[in-house]
Amino acid sequence: MTDCPMCHRWESDTELRIIELCHSFVVLNRDQFFPGYTLLFTKQHVTELFHLDPEVRSGLMAEVSRVAQALQTVFTPTKINYELLGNMVPHMHWHLVPRFSSDALWPRPLWAEPHEELLLAPDDYGQRIAAIRGALT
Repeated sequence: MTDCPMCHRWESDTELRIIELCHSFVVLNRDQFFPGYTLLFTKQHVTELFHLDPEVRSGLMAEVSRVAQALQTVFTPTKINYELLGNMVPHMHWHLVPRFSSDALWPRPLWAEPHEELLLAPDDYGQRIAAIRGALT
């Protein structure tokens, strides 16, 4: 889909790439208000889990779990939040968000109230990406 921002994200956010998996792409979210906030999105432009063949769906869920486990290893959060909505960007993607009992919005959902974006220096993004990639390989 040409007007879908997720279909082009892997090519447009090259500096935030973490890893390409069999069924998905994984990128660090530019806003790091929640340290380690990561996006995983399907290679196929689909909007619903039931649009995927059962084998692909099973493989995709294994990839989601694998990335979540890597985030747990790197950041040791209290909890990993998994958000799969697609209301604003209708391309299947997960927001995988390490959450800490010390974060400003705990225990509420990450979208409970607006927050100031936290942008990092390029080297800081690179360090987080390398750490997550290392936990995945």
